[in-house]
Amino acid sequence: MDHLAGVAGGAASLGRVPRLIHLNGPTGVGKSTIAARYAADHPGTLDLDADEIVRLVGGWREDFHGAVDLVRPLVLGMAATHLASGHDVVMPQLIMRGGERDRFAAAATSAGADYLEFVLLAPPETAMDRYRRREHHIDHVVEALGGAEVVRHSHERITAYLTPAATVLDATGEVEQTYARLRAALDVG
Repeated sequence: MDHLAGVAGGAASLGRVPRLIHLNGPTGVGKSTIAARYAADHPGTLDLDADEIVRLVGGWREDFHGAVDLVRPLVLGMAATHLASGHDVVMPQLIMRGGERDRFAAAATSAGADYLEFVLLAPPETAMDRYRRREHHIDHVVEALGGAEVVRHSHERITAYLTPAATVLDATGEVEQTYARLRAALDVG
């Protein structure tokens, strides 16, 4: 891991505490797109998309929620390991319960890192439109569970979940606008 310590743009090279940057929000709002962009602009940052890891579990198509339950502890362990190396992790992952948030925060704390939760929100119609236009490997699962209704329901539940600890980012506009809002919020924090 020593060879990673000098990676330009990494937390270790900046002399600051690494961060678990959790991008939360309803299905289709753009979490994965923003996470990929952030990691691409910040060498050494791990884009840890749990939906990508889910595909590695046999039977995930038939029991998506069961696979997610198996994967979540794995990705939190991966996050803690990467954070302990002194580098940031950006994790696009929908959660809607405070207990899940506590597990994310505990993984960061265990690695000596900060946990920052950003909830990307856009009107349900915007998320629905993005969902319909995207090509994501979990879309067949979303469709099997109700498609548009799942997107609407995730928006309602994430809105009810909001805590004072989460920073809400307007994700209504283009990707670049949302990304700029995230960068500004991270620079302030």
